[in-house]
Amino acid sequence: NARTGDFPSLEFRVFFQDESGAKVSPWHDVPLKNADGSVNFICEIPKETKAKMEVATDEKLTPIKQDTKKGKLRDYPYNINWNYGMLPQTWEDPKHEHPTMKVSGDNDPVDVVEIGSAALAMGSVTPVKPVGVYAMIDDGELDWKVIAISTSDPKSKDINDVADVEKHFPGELEKIRVWFRDYKTPDGKPQNKFGLDDKCMDKAYTMGVIEETHEFYNALKSGKRANDEELSLE
Repeated sequence: NARTGDFPSLEFRVFFQDESGAKVSPWHDVPLKNADGSVNFICEIPKETKAKMEVATDEKLTPIKQDTKKGKLRDYPYNINWNYGMLPQTWEDPKHEHPTMKVSGDNDPVDVVEIGSAALAMGSVTPVKPVGVYAMIDDGELDWKVIAISTSDPKSKDINDVADVEKHFPGELEKIRVWFRDYKTPDGKPQNKFGLDDKCMDKAYTMGVIEETHEFYNALKSGKRANDEELSLE
């Protein structure tokens, strides 16, 4: 990675580089899938930190920057207890309405909550096993939260589906749901809602969500879906 600007500041950026040192985009140039069935996770926010970092989908090469609100740097009201970030080459299309929940995509790559024990570095790329997904509804937009574990985590071999998370990390799924439900309430905003009966869906459902949002991304990148959202496709 190449970092520019001081952290924290409005100018701070984390640019991604390939082996030759050339700058690449974490959204467009990191593959989604690996040969072993894992997917790549881009860590934006390391666990137990609170600066609201995100891949800037509207800037060339889509570096990581700190989100802003009314010109001020944005933090969560308290630390997030997991590594948080996104899946490359996925996109939640705001023109696609979910058939049963009747809400449309939030115009971002798919979010990931990585539940392993190690804090991952901001800007790191880690192969993870996706095992579950929550359908969070934020301000009327669908905002999938994929639950995953790093393939190198000591517990990874035991975690192959959503039921295994409950078995080996009892209470963790509910903790995640409550954290995402409530993090906006200290600012006087209402709780976020969840579709699909508040359930964390299983691995098969999760892989379907990843596949569908990868197809939405491919349509956007190829030009089949007009880029009318001012996104950077390079």
